[in-house]
Amino acid sequence: MHTDPLTGLEAAARGLYLHFPYCLRRCPYCDFAIRIQHDIPHARYATAALRELELRLTEAPEWDGRPLDSLYIGGGTPSLWEPEELGRVLDGVRKRLPLAPGAEVSLEANPEVADRARLVAYHGLGVNRLSIGLQSFEASTLRTLGRAHEPDDGARAIEAARSAGFDNVSVDLIIGVPGQTVAAAVEDARRAASLGPDHVSAYVLTVERQHLGAETAFSKQVRSGALRLPEDATVVEMVDGVTAALAEAGLPRYEISSYARPGKHSRHNALYWTGGESLALGVGAVGFRHTGEDRGVRTTAVRSTPRWMEAVDSGRLPDAEREELGRAELYAERLLLGLRLRSGLDLRALWAASGVPPRNAVVEKLTEDGFLEPYQGRVRLTDRGAHLHAEVTARLL
Repeated sequence: MHTDPLTGLEAAARGLYLHFPYCLRRCPYCDFAIRIQHDIPHARYATAALRELELRLTEAPEWDGRPLDSLYIGGGTPSLWEPEELGRVLDGVRKRLPLAPGAEVSLEANPEVADRARLVAYHGLGVNRLSIGLQSFEASTLRTLGRAHEPDDGARAIEAARSAGFDNVSVDLIIGVPGQTVAAAVEDARRAASLGPDHVSAYVLTVERQHLGAETAFSKQVRSGALRLPEDATVVEMVDGVTAALAEAGLPRYEISSYARPGKHSRHNALYWTGGESLALGVGAVGFRHTGEDRGVRTTAVRSTPRWMEAVDSGRLPDAEREELGRAELYAERLLLGLRLRSGLDLRALWAASGVPPRNAVVEKLTEDGFLEPYQGRVRLTDRGAHLHAEVTARLL
């Protein structure tokens, strides 16, 4: 772990993301790389992930043997993965990329697939942080979102996690769901906080994204007029209400969509916000590494599970995209992601490191208009500015 000099946030400098694509159903808002399959090839996927690890390390030999600060197992529904097979992958990773002391190892879980015996097994593998996709406690909201669990399943999943030995538990909520009221969104936050999580991610529902041409069911329904999202002003009210409720419960906001008890923020997610490097394994996984002082490369694996398997089995990197990033692109990303953090961003240091002419006049104007404010020698978004993060960032490019 290191403390990022531009934001002051403790973050993983080098991490690994492992994607498990299998789900039992597709939620209508989901645009992740998943595959709906009940007969999951647990062992075959584990073997393929280990093969991809070898391919990645052949491409980036400078990574071989260097410790990881974080490891994140996402999906999909990773809590469907048989612990024995996940353990085989984790053992293989540790042999090539040892975990640094205190490394954060996270796994995503769905409430309906989070029984105590399974969670005990994951904890025994070295997983020390669990992220549970609650999304809501309102039955109608869960139905709209196409979730498989019932409102009470979330509380049971958290209880099972604590019983299994997890002392770092995060939960996800979704804000801005069709039919959701401000009061319901705030009540979700209060109920989540009452269960004692260490971290809450509260995401505003977005349906307009089309990743590689793939549309979600929600995006099609919104475009046709069959589904209506809450008005922007209502969503702003929801976010402000959720933020206040979580802060009152001891979970202050540290990033636009993230809230945590002191010392419990996500070190792996902080890697992305602070310009760290990540190796990526699995279907659709996105990785980034520096290739020089002002250069980097981002790779995105194919989103089709059969095509990913075929490539890896043939000894080929399963990349669908490979993007070379130069100084300008790295600056834009560092600015965009760094300004998400409540700890702020040292713009002067970033400008100097990136060779960008200072934008002092723009900063002064944005501060005068109430979108930015000084904070501990850095600059950060105000609560008002956080609602317009992308627009404020564009002014500084």
